[in-house]
Amino acid sequence: MDGVGLSEDGRAQAAALAASFAGRPIAAVISSPLQRAQETAIPIAAQLGLPVTINAGFDEIDFGEWTGRAFSALEGDPAWDAWNRFRSVAACPGGESMLAAGVRALGAMGALRAAYPDGELVVVSHQDVLKALLAHLLGIPLDLFGRIALDPAHRSVVALWDSDVRVEGINLPAGKRLP
Repeated sequence: MDGVGLSEDGRAQAAALAASFAGRPIAAVISSPLQRAQETAIPIAAQLGLPVTINAGFDEIDFGEWTGRAFSALEGDPAWDAWNRFRSVAACPGGESMLAAGVRALGAMGALRAAYPDGELVVVSHQDVLKALLAHLLGIPLDLFGRIALDPAHRSVVALWDSDVRVEGINLPAGKRLP
């Protein structure tokens, strides 16, 4: 939910992540509108001398009635159980499905590809949104999204062309560099 910032540990992770982009020819740093994503993007952008561009396409899933509730408070709720078993069809009450969020992010990614056809970009988003994108790009059914590990302040690398895509890395720690 909005208004939740990074912890001290999260800020340290964001700084380490920012350092991993030093020397890369990054054309733009794009962030979800949520505070914690922006707080992750700001040190990256500062490292690169770029502004942070906010893009609602990479916003967190709208959790509707579940926003702000603890997982323990949702246990036993049939809609919560369905959400955790069938992400391809389940939606949050009053919110959106993971599929809808993935389609939204995929559209934003396509628009960025058009705006920066040869550019290397950094996109800061949220775990489930990124998992939905990666599942789509890898051809993995969304119900198996849990097979994709994404830790905080790690990177995944995707190369896009007009006619193809290649996932070059998933869940890379800040210190791991790619050519």
